[in-house]
Amino acid sequence: MKISQIRCFLAACEYDSFSQAARDLNVSRSSLTAEIKKLEYELGGLLFLRDRAGCRLTPLGTAVRPRLIEALRQAHQAQAEAARHVLLKRVPIDIGVGETVGQSKISEVIERYRSCNPQADIDLIVDSDAALLQGLRSGRFDIAVMVARASEEFFQIDALYEEDYYAIVSSEHHLSQRKAVTLELLADNEMLDRIDCEMRKFIHTTSEDRGCRLSASYRSNRVDWLIEFARNGAGFLILPDSAIPNEKGLVKLSIEDVQIHRQVAALRCHHQPSRPEVLALLQELTKIT
Repeated sequence: MKISQIRCFLAACEYDSFSQAARDLNVSRSSLTAEIKKLEYELGGLLFLRDRAGCRLTPLGTAVRPRLIEALRQAHQAQAEAARHVLLKRVPIDIGVGETVGQSKISEVIERYRSCNPQADIDLIVDSDAALLQGLRSGRFDIAVMVARASEEFFQIDALYEEDYYAIVSSEHHLSQRKAVTLELLADNEMLDRIDCEMRKFIHTTSEDRGCRLSASYRSNRVDWLIEFARNGAGFLILPDSAIPNEKGLVKLSIEDVQIHRQVAALRCHHQPSRPEVLALLQELTKIT
């Protein structure tokens, strides 16, 4: 199925006759008719009924029209993208990043990579782990930097770094004078609970196993909102080290009676071939300490 065939079909949908559609496309009527016949052959049936009253879509033509409209739109986008990259000699790299992955570590690596590869055109999208995995499968992302919770059957997983979790509070919070806390001590304070935290179930289950229950004053899927509540003294928030802002208004506390840590990795989809530029960026990412 060719773009020219789709264009002729869609033009014919707008008029009562092939002659009018041919004039609109600036082609001969016979050329337009030939293109539509080729499309009908590929789709296995008539797309138009033609009589003295003009032409009108068949049920098959009506059914496939939305699909062909979308196919033409996608083709135009692909042509425009290809032209942009050819003319500008840019190298597109699409990176997905987990919501709590520290910006400083990743941004430093990307900037170092671009200093050696100025032609790199980086798209960086922060999203949930589920959205990142779907983006890898669909080809939306070349690499996803996230917590390594995926099947090695479908994804290539390259370990980047490990990090511990800490409790953070406002510098005005009564716990801020401590260097470390316990789960029992945290249970006596209001928690700011991140709903989609990859360690959430482990933290709550461990607390309950030790006879204490963490009580949340606020719950959200947005880390930035919970950090703002922590700044305002609303409670404590448990975050991985790289996701904790380095600022005077927040205090980082070790959790001394339980070890909570995670592995951050770079994921690629097995069925999506990795271009040399992507592999070069991955090599830089694996140098994170």
